[in-house]
Amino acid sequence: PHHRLVAYRVSLELLTVVREAAIRDPKLRDQALRAAKSVCLNVAEAAGRRSPADKARVFAIARGEVLEVAAAIEIAVLAGDADVSALDAAGPLSDRLYALLTGLVR
Repeated sequence: PHHRLVAYRVSLELLTVVREAAIRDPKLRDQALRAAKSVCLNVAEAAGRRSPADKARVFAIARGEVLEVAAAIEIAVLAGDADVSALDAAGPLSDRLYALLTGLVR
């Protein structure tokens, strides 16, 4: 059921952007990649939940992870550990995904 969700497809795009950002700080790169993977996995997990409250809880977790990804990219760019193009690519995707997940949480 997760393949039918636009949020899942956008989460995969965000994961690709994080990977392509090639963050030079190994700890920040690891954290950004783990958060991006977690978004994908939580969206998929929520799609499989039955109760609306349980779905909303897991979608909310994914939404929090989106913010972590966005912050990691922003920090990497400001610290000189990634090119500004990474922020240009991740910003609109993270905003879109946050909005999609907000709708799914309600």
